[in-house]
Amino acid sequence: MNFGTIGTEYRYDFTNAAFRTAFAFLNRNDLASLPEGWVELGNGVRADVQRYTTSPAGELSFETHEKFFDIQYLIEGEEYLGVCTRKGLVPKTGYEAARDVTFYHDPAQAGQVLLRDGDYVIFAPEDAHKPRCLVNGAMEVRKIVVKVPV
Repeated sequence: MNFGTIGTEYRYDFTNAAFRTAFAFLNRNDLASLPEGWVELGNGVRADVQRYTTSPAGELSFETHEKFFDIQYLIEGEEYLGVCTRKGLVPKTGYEAARDVTFYHDPAQAGQVLLRDGDYVIFAPEDAHKPRCLVNGAMEVRKIVVKVPV
């Protein structure tokens, strides 16, 4: 699955060396045993191995990034991610360059994607997303967010 807006379909090359590096990493057999934290992968790509408990969507915020794609890959558990384009969103915070993130107030309407074990979704800079949303109740999740440079 990829999420986008018509007119941006040729903007990015998802077969470039950075994306190949990211997916080679995600195809490893030992992802569940990796410790939490950052892993440098090469080609400007890095991965954040995470463990957390999902939360009600109302407690979380939509976010976007300027310098990186997010590949959000679920190792274990399940979560919803809110999805929409950033166009028309009202910022909740200014851009935080050190973290490459801007947070937004919820739009009037947004979609959602359900991720389960082994699922991933790619978000480009123009895609807003709200990760970590619970499905049927709070659940511990193991996830890797791979940052691929634009």
